Order: sequence, then structure tokens, then C-alpha cells
Amino acid sequence: MHSDRDIVQHRLRRVLDERIRPAVHATSVPLEIGIWQVPGEPVPVAEGLAADYRPTEVGAPWGPAWTTNWFKVSGRVPEEWAGRRVEAVVDLGFGTTEPGFSAEGLAYRPDGTAVKALNPRNTWLPVAAQAVGGEEFVCYVEAAANPLVMHSGPDDRTFAITPLGGRAPWLDEEGASNGEPIYRLRRLDLAVFDAEVYDLVHDMEVLDQLMRELPEQSPRRWQILRALSSALDAVDLQDIGGTAAAARAILAPALASQAAAGEHRISAIGHAHIDTAWLWPLRETVRKVARTVSNVTQLMDEHPEFRFVMSQAQQLAWLKEHRPEVYERAQEKAKTGQFVPTGSLWVEPDTNITGGEALARQFIHGKRFYLDEFGVETEDMWLPDTFGYNAAMPQLMKLAGVRWFLTQKISWNTTNKFPHHTFWWEGIDGTRIFSHFPPVDTYNSDLSGAEVAHSVRNFQDKGAANRSLAPFGYGDGGGGPTREMLARAERLADLEGSARVEIEKPGDFFAKALEEYPDAPVWVGELYLEFHRGTLTSQIATKQGNRRSEHLLREAELWAATAALRTGVAYPYEAIDRLWKTVLLHQFHDILPGTSIAWVHREAEETYRQVAAELGELIGSAQEALAGPAAEDGSRVVFNAAPHARSGAAALGTTVRREPQAVTVDPQAQDGGFVLDNGLVRIVIDERGLVTSAYDIEGEREALPPGAVANLLQLHQDFPNQWDAWDLDAFYRNTVTDLTAAESVTAVDGGVRIVRAFGDSRIEQTLALAPGTRRLDVDTVLDWHETEKLLKAAFPLDVRAGHSTAQVPFGHVERPTHTNTSWDAAKFEVCAHRFVHVGERGWGAALVNDSTYGHDVTRDVREDGGTTTTVRLSLARAPRFPDPDTDTDQGTHRLRYALLIGADVDDAIREGYHLNLPERTVSGSAEVAPLVAIDNPAVVVEAVKLADDRSGDVVVRLYESRGARATALLTPGFRLASATATDLLERPRAADEPACEVTDDGVRLRLRPFQILTVRLAAVRD
Repeated sequence: MHSDRDIVQHRLRRVLDERIRPAVHATSVPLEIGIWQVPGEPVPVAEGLAADYRPTEVGAPWGPAWTTNWFKVSGRVPEEWAGRRVEAVVDLGFGTTEPGFSAEGLAYRPDGTAVKALNPRNTWLPVAAQAVGGEEFVCYVEAAANPLVMHSGPDDRTFAITPLGGRAPWLDEEGASNGEPIYRLRRLDLAVFDAEVYDLVHDMEVLDQLMRELPEQSPRRWQILRALSSALDAVDLQDIGGTAAAARAILAPALASQAAAGEHRISAIGHAHIDTAWLWPLRETVRKVARTVSNVTQLMDEHPEFRFVMSQAQQLAWLKEHRPEVYERAQEKAKTGQFVPTGSLWVEPDTNITGGEALARQFIHGKRFYLDEFGVETEDMWLPDTFGYNAAMPQLMKLAGVRWFLTQKISWNTTNKFPHHTFWWEGIDGTRIFSHFPPVDTYNSDLSGAEVAHSVRNFQDKGAANRSLAPFGYGDGGGGPTREMLARAERLADLEGSARVEIEKPGDFFAKALEEYPDAPVWVGELYLEFHRGTLTSQIATKQGNRRSEHLLREAELWAATAALRTGVAYPYEAIDRLWKTVLLHQFHDILPGTSIAWVHREAEETYRQVAAELGELIGSAQEALAGPAAEDGSRVVFNAAPHARSGAAALGTTVRREPQAVTVDPQAQDGGFVLDNGLVRIVIDERGLVTSAYDIEGEREALPPGAVANLLQLHQDFPNQWDAWDLDAFYRNTVTDLTAAESVTAVDGGVRIVRAFGDSRIEQTLALAPGTRRLDVDTVLDWHETEKLLKAAFPLDVRAGHSTAQVPFGHVERPTHTNTSWDAAKFEVCAHRFVHVGERGWGAALVNDSTYGHDVTRDVREDGGTTTTVRLSLARAPRFPDPDTDTDQGTHRLRYALLIGADVDDAIREGYHLNLPERTVSGSAEVAPLVAIDNPAVVVEAVKLADDRSGDVVVRLYESRGARATALLTPGFRLASATATDLLERPRAADEPACEVTDDGVRLRLRPFQILTVRLAAVRD
């Protein structure tokens, strides 16, 4: 037989696209349209409904960028349509086929209730299931003229530089626009919905997509081809509605043929990934959530089998606040089991940069919201789209009552393919969580034949397991599943040649997967994403705002709790709860990584300023209450919020000083440069302001290799192949400029001041050495005006370090300094929180910082046989997408880092906390004993607060920091009634082994390596 395969396939594609799909709404009449442009920011629904509309028509322009336009759409059902299903077809003139990335709309009934959303893949509105002839139809559409930020260049380049991410010049301070309209209305009709034609579309589409994925010589492929060819012959292109049933009858046998018993099983889970901010501001996400939830709850009315997961508590909290009627619909559907709260987190955060205690609060606030609002104890962590996963996460999940973990992003690796799809993830403490990476390789599946077939081919665990998950629904900008996707799922439930597709809840999938594959392989340690490494550095101010907010929250809770127990002042429950949620919101995985538009980051910076000011007031008022009245002798109370003692102040306590403490040693001039010497270390700075020697006097060892210089600023070209703000490609290292020229090197109060100018930028650094410390502090003020550049600070060290040790939440990880394997080589930029340490047995050095996350560590053998291990901090980047080139990190930034000489990991842990939690001094004379004390420095207190249930109990969260077993005595600074080990939500936990025991002296603790322990302490009530 001669092959006509290509002819049939091309014929099918054209007939479907040009004839059959349009025939679903073939019979139509135009609607009347009125328009009202909101003069500022979005308005309440009632105001939009009551506005003064002027007439407009299809083809008319609307919407300067970022404005809101309301449309009043009205018409009357023709008499001859009586008894038929009628819909409105509304095409706002969307700028792309991808929902959520350009114009969007939400339709309302005249009474203000939401109907459903409108986007490029969802252009219909329900009018009547059985229309009444002459019936009037009226609806209102709130249309957002969100600009197309991606694909915005003159040649449609995806990452073209665009100012559309900023408010100006389109919106003034009141939100009014003076820009040009960017969209044109394309279609607004009242139309008959032809269900038979609609079903024919999906019969043909599902079989066509399946056929194209089958092997060329597969009999099933040719059987489908012949069936499709015959069905096309049965379709009269001038009477599609009248011949659709006959065509469907021809296809029925092919659709009825059942899948083989051993076919792969896919759990399809309705989902709409809604980035809490990205190419749109936070205020637009509030509306995206309302649109998406309106969509899915409308679908649930007609499709009772449909299940949809919502994974960010913050978004539901917004819905409750701003659109309570839509929220009530979600709650109703949750009771039927269709709307499934999931994820356990407040937002889907970045898990590389977010601090440990903040990650704990993500679970606490997320889980508590679902419990309070839906009565649901979520058991999964749903985090499909973030840029790597720190190794403390399994333990945090377990402590929050989470059993399952789902993500997708590791499929974006550019070097190594992750070897599993279903596996146990083991954290730094040994906790294991059952985990799954959907082999469909997207969290926005449309359940197409290509994606279903890819899931089967790609599944890494064949033979041992036969089940995977596919999150389906349009996402990133929201939108969610469509009725077209549900039509595909229905046909793919049991279809020969395809995997079996079943719509169900995440918990159902995980329970079945675990039963099938209990001995799944184990992955130990961090899940490093071999992509998007630049997110560790982009947007300095956002990252600094987060780091400082995390530490200010620690201080506010500590001193407020201490003041409440010591002086009886009220604990600021509401303020702390609100401020935590604000900080957690901004840890979303496109805000904190620095990958959102300018609007988002400018708002974030202002929010962080407000958070810092309010937390400063809370800290100040608590400390004033604790310090007592001012002393006549000028005494000052020094507060130490760090978990280690310093300068006479106990950990988490205070000391009283009557004389100012010396800050730094005086620099001594030498050979055109300067020497800093405090008897422990000697630092030599040459006439260029470079550190030429860092000598450990006690250890009699030079830290720097022969001829090397430290604190060397290096400038690289930084122009990745794509995803500018996200990516740092390895070839950036091919070119480097050492910034050795100095405008001035001078002795100043506090150290040695170096000024350098380069390009359009300027940097001032003060190097200082305090008495009694091995820490060389580098206080940096960077006036940054470069573009597409990366600034690093290099510290070559004379150590043969086989690995580096980097702090992560609640512990640290070791990474090889070699590149033996492709997995090692791919980690050319890594995350560290407060420190990175390198060393040999018995001697080492560390770099600590107050706001830097990106680092690289390399190793080289010198001609003298010694080994140089170089640690570099990434200080600043200057990408131009998606933040306009006039905004990305441009301006003045202050950051601090320090070289710690002759240090072990314990020293690095301590000094990292000290650098980030500087002492505070308050006029007064009262000694304040710590609310809790720990007798083992390996056990680090991360949080001290009052219990969230307002019982007055003290909650202490601590962890073992060295990676070794530890015992410690926790001594309360109050009369103790009881001590209970709890989960993260401060509920008693069923421990495998007793973690705390009350004794006459306090609470005896036993911890395994890197164990996190939350202890609830009840005071004796008099």
C-alpha cells in the first residue's frame, strides 16, 4: 500500500484548525459593548459596575499598559436559539496565546458575582444551558491591560530589554496612565455552542496526538490514521454541525479500544501555577488569583470529577480579603473534595536564600491557614518552580507534618539529568521524605498526547515503578485547567497506545506510589539546580532587605518575649504575625531571587524599609523596658541577640558598660601601605589597598599563598545566553579584569579606607580589625552603575581543601572543591548563608558576610607544590531583563563581609551570627539575664518567642550546628512548670526518642547531628 500518512496528517491539521474548531461557535451575533477606563489603580467591583460607560466596538483600541478597562457587554438571545446552549465569545485582543502574560479579564454578572476569567485559551462565558428566546444577556468584564513583557523586542526576542516592567511612564503616582493603547478588541459575540462539534474536535485531537507519538510501524498508529481519514471524509465542510455525529461514529471504535494492562499510569492533578509576583506586580497577582479560582470553581460545577490544587496560603488569604464571594466558592468546593488546599507553605519560596527560621515560618503560617480556614492538615510540600532546594528541607517538612514532596524544576538541569523521578530525599540530619519529580517535565501540562507520551518515555524508574504525576493547567500567570484539558483526560482514561490518565488528588497519587515503590532510591543532600545560578546575586537591595528582616524579627521576638516575662509588658502578637507574613510573602521565588520586573523590586525595597522601621520600634521599646531608667554614671546596657556570648554579654542576654569599648586597632604605616595587628593576626595592606599578608600569629601561619593578594575585586562580563537576571553561565569566567588601581588608600578612624573607581562605578571599602578577634572586617559602600557585569571579591588561601563548608538553614553542607565529575563541575556558583569555610586538618579560614549568597570555590596546585584554594563572593550583578537597565541594582549599596583567619567551622558559625546580629546599646543600668541559656556552644538557639496560642509559654527553637551528636542543658530564666518537645506548629510531637527531659537544673536535651528541636516551656504561674 502506498503511504499517504503525511497527506492525512496535514489534511487533519488544516481541517481541524480552519473549519471544525471555528464551527463550535459557528452561529453567532455581535454584542453591544461599552467601555470605561479606570483613571487610576484597580477599583472595587461595585465601582466598576456603576461607572459611566461610553460605546465602543470590535476593532477599537483599549488599555495603555498596566491600566484597567471595564467593558459592559450586552445582547439578546435570538428566538431561534431557544433550548440550545448559548455562550458569549470574548476575545480582548490578547497579545499572546499564553494565558497570564498579556491582557486578562474577569467577567461579572450585574449583581457583582464573578463568572469566570478570560484569557487567550479561555475566551467563552456561559450564558444559558437551555436558552430562552429573547432573553437579555448582560455582563461586565474587568480587563487588565497587562503588557507583554517577554517577547517584547523589535524582533520578538524573548529577553529583549524593555521598560515595560516599570510603572513610569505609563502610570503616575496615582496610577493614571498617559500611554498609548496596546490592545484592540477582536471579538465579542453571542454564540450557540455546538456540543457535537466540540466533542468531534477532541475525538480527533486526542487520536491525532496519540497517533503522532506511536512508532511509525505500529499497527495502532495506522489504524488511527485510517479512522481519522474516514472521519474527515464524513465531514461536510459546509455543514459541519450536521455531519459531526457521523464522523464521531467512525472514530468511536478507535476511542473505545482499551489500554494494555501494564501501561503507565498518570495521576492528573488540576493546577495553576500563579507566580505571586514576576512579570506583574503584587496587586495584579491578587486579581490573577480571583480569575483562576473563578475559572476552576465554574468548571467544577459541570465536571464533578475535576480536582484542583491551590498551593500558596497567601494567595487564598488575599482572596478572602479582597474577593470574599470567590473565596466562599473555593471553600464550598473544598467540602466536596474538588478544591484541594495543598503545599503547606505561605508562598512557594526560594529555598536557597530564605533563612532557616523563615522556612519554618513558611510551614507554620501555611499549615495553620489551611487548618483554620479549611480544616485540612496538609501533608505535602508542593514546590514545582524554585531554583534549587537546600538540604535542611526534609527535616523541616517532617517537623511540619509533611509526608510528601513534589517539585519540577530540577528537570531544567543543563548538565546532568537527575537520575530518579520517584525517590526518597535525605536531608543533612538523615530525615527522609518520599519525593516525586513529574516526568512530564512541566508544571503547566495541557495533557496533550506529546506530553503524556513524554511522561512515559522519560520516566526514570521503569520496571520498579509504573506511576507518575502530571500537574495540568495553564500557569505562571495563572489561568488553570480548561474544559479542553478535561475532555482530553476523559478520552485518555483507558485508551490503547496511551498511558492511563486519572484525575485525582496529590495524596492519592503519593499513597499509591509509596505502596508501589517503598524501596525507592535515596538522594542525599541538596537538590542543586544546574541553572539560574545568578539568582543568588541579582537585586542586592531585595536580598539585603530579606536578610536584615529575618534578623530583626529574631531580635523583636527575643526581646519582646524577655520583656513580657521580666517586666509584664504586652507581647506584640498581631504586629509580629503581620510582619512575618510580609517577609514571607517577599521570599516568593521570583521576588527574593531578584527575577521580577522593576515595579516588584521597587515596592519590595520600600516594604523592607517599613518593616525595618517597625521592627526597630518593637525592639527599641522592649529593650528600653528591660534596660530600666538611665543611670547617673552614663551606663549603657549592651544587648546581644546572637546565640553565642561576646564582649562580656551572654548569649541572648546583656552586659552593662560604663566605658566605650575599643572598636578596632589603629593602622600602622608600612612601605606606603598599612599594617593592622591585634596580637592574634597581622594584616598587611599595600599601597594599592590590597591585602598582601594575613598572618596567624598564634598559629605561625600565613593565610595567603606566596605572591597572592586578597580582597581582590574582579569584574567579569555577564551576558548569559538567556534568562538574564536568572542565569550565570560558566563562560563568564573566560574574561576578568582585576581592579587593582586605587584613587586613595588612607588611614581613618576604624581602619584603612580604600577608594576605587571603575567604569561608571565607585567603591569605598574600610578594612578593620577589632581587638581580640581573628576577623578582618570589610565594610563596603558600592555605588554601582555597570551593565551586564559581575563583581566578585576574591580571597586566595594557602590551604589544600578537599571541600568547602557552606552554611545552609539549620546546618551546613560540604561541597568538593574539585571538578572530578560533571556533577561537581556544574556547581561553579553555590549558595552559602553567613559563611563559607575551607581548611586542612587543624587549620582553616572562612569568609562571613551580612548579605551575600553567591560564592565560588576553586582549587589549583602551584609550582611550589602548595595548593591555593580561592573563595570568591559575588557582590553585584547588572542584568537588563526583566528589570529595566536603569534600575537593576543601580545605585548605592552597603554590605559587609569579613575574612576569618585560623578558624574552624565553629568559629565561622559564631562570627557569622555576630556579623549579622550587631550589639545594641541602650541607656540604662539593668542587667538582663537570658530568658534561656544553653551550656553547649554546638547547640544554637535560632528563635525565642512566646507561643502563638497566647498561653504565655516560651517557645525555643534550636539545632545542633556541628554535624555531631550533642547533649546540652537548657536553663530557663524563670520558674519552669513543664517542657515539651513540639512540632513546628508548637504541638506536642510523638518523638521516636525522648528529645528533652526536665531535671532539677533545667531541661536536658539530646540531639542527633543537625537535628532541629522546638521546645515549649511553661512557666510556673503564681
